[in-house]
Amino acid sequence: MLIKRKSIEQQESSRPARKPKYAPVTLSEQDGVRYLHFGTEWVQGAMRIRKSDWPELEYAQQMMGWMLWLEQPRHVAQLGLGTATLTKYCYKQFPEAKVTAIELNPSVIAICASMFKLPDNDERLQVLEMDANDYVNDAANHGTLDVLQVDLYDATARGPVLDSAEFYQACAACLGEDGIMTVNLFGDHPSYAKNLKAMKFAFEQVICLPEVHDGNVVAIAFKTRRGALDFAALDARAAQIVAATKLPAKSWVKGLKTLSAGK
Repeated sequence: MLIKRKSIEQQESSRPARKPKYAPVTLSEQDGVRYLHFGTEWVQGAMRIRKSDWPELEYAQQMMGWMLWLEQPRHVAQLGLGTATLTKYCYKQFPEAKVTAIELNPSVIAICASMFKLPDNDERLQVLEMDANDYVNDAANHGTLDVLQVDLYDATARGPVLDSAEFYQACAACLGEDGIMTVNLFGDHPSYAKNLKAMKFAFEQVICLPEVHDGNVVAIAFKTRRGALDFAALDARAAQIVAATKLPAKSWVKGLKTLSAGK
């Protein structure tokens, strides 16, 4: 029996959209630190319970490496909420800035509110339940960000779930001319080289901080080329960051010097 294509399309459009299946959100605690997992042993984020606004994991601290070049961002966005570490920190540290977080899984947003002390949305903070790819490809968001922090991993932690040149081009489009993106990568995983290649296609300049003990490597991508690193200026800025925030910014500059000397 032949069925007209139009009738098939009408049938399909009348069916309710299937809800995406997510890995279970699970928690663990050890030595005063609460961890988020997606049903596996892989850690998706952490919070020291007595210091809920502090970036507990070293790679999360390095994700703030853009502070070496930008002192007062007006709009910071985070793709992938995790335990809301970066979102909470930026919201507290930059009281004049707008902070936006994009998270696809509603359970992650709920657990961050109930177990990781994520504040409610207000005039400065917006946590949006949506696909990160949709966010960066929305023309309304283009040119609106000073900083974009990308930490997009699923339960398998095999590499960022969005890693194409087209995705990073859309990320670059969301940034202003002096905008900076930081991305959490796995240095010893095949996804590392693929992501770096895609970033270098989309951004004028890309540098990396040294790998931390868990294998994470934070890439820093500049929409506009900055040229050779001015280590005297970076040293001075790092000292300011340490004094104001206690983030280990001097170690970031030391790592950049080491990598630069090794080239």
